[in-house]
Amino acid sequence: MTKSKQKPAETELTESVDKQAKRKLKARRDGKHNVWFGLGMFGLVGWSVAIPTLAGIALGVWIDKRWPSQISWTLTLMFVGVVLGCLNAWRWIGEESRDD
Repeated sequence: MTKSKQKPAETELTESVDKQAKRKLKARRDGKHNVWFGLGMFGLVGWSVAIPTLAGIALGVWIDKRWPSQISWTLTLMFVGVVLGCLNAWRWIGEESRDD
């Protein structure tokens, strides 16, 4: 790569600050991101983690009672539920951030 194609760090910083300022002005102008939107997003993220976790626990308890074994299916499926919930929340946040 030649030096003429590289951007100086100062230019990248300026472009980054400009992009953030435009995003902030657009959010203020649109007015769609108020406190209720933030609380709604917070709840959405919380439920997207809680529901798979609770479903995993319920399924694990049912399996443990039905077919007792040395493996705790409750803990295993709870962990799987937490991971799936976090991935789901990450996807939701990514989709909402893409619009900004």
